Amino acid sequence: MTLTRRWLVVLKTIAFLASLAPAAYLTWAAFTGNLGANPLSDYRNETGVWTLRFLAVSLTMTPLRRLTGWNSVIRFRRMMGLYAFFYACLHFFSYLIFDRFAGLDFPNGMASWTTVRNLAAAVADDVVQRPYITVGFLAFVVMVPLALTSTAGMIRRLGRKWQTLHRLVYVAAIGGVIHYWWLVKSDITRPMAYGAVMALLLGFRLARRIQQAKKIIPRAAV
Repeated sequence: MTLTRRWLVVLKTIAFLASLAPAAYLTWAAFTGNLGANPLSDYRNETGVWTLRFLAVSLTMTPLRRLTGWNSVIRFRRMMGLYAFFYACLHFFSYLIFDRFAGLDFPNGMASWTTVRNLAAAVADDVVQRPYITVGFLAFVVMVPLALTSTAGMIRRLGRKWQTLHRLVYVAAIGGVIHYWWLVKSDITRPMAYGAVMALLLGFRLARRIQQAKKIIPRAAV
């Protein structure tokens, strides 16, 4: 099934606004006291969860197309991937500002090179000393080149290398699940659920690669 251009524009607009809605709500709720006892911490945690959700949705696009024959669904994959990066940025910068920046002293004022150095040092200490932050930070770093190369121009410029590079999304997804798992420590129900979803999506791709390899080997033998 293929959508007409008009319907594709309509559905993309709806998907764009619907994907933006959680960020709008969380920002409003955090600053109006409608999240919880610790709204800034809840904001940071929930933006991280939404990052995993959008990573899962973006990884679902290809299996959904293959299983349903709905080719137009692949047109939404880039948007979902960019929204995953958007929520990852909200998650990272909320940690940066609410946790690290808020805990600094400002001997030379807030807008100074001393503050920048102290902030970088505080983040580096966390990355080195706290494993769940190490994994989460690496997952975020991996997502940066994926977002930067998501334009049509970069896809054409990189050619086949683009597909190879964008397999890093699997690393980001696995790293995100581990980050979440190590963060919650006690109640791991939600991290387990996201881990199961990611395992299913990656398993689908692995099974397809094995199936394709079996088809190629007999041909090569002939």
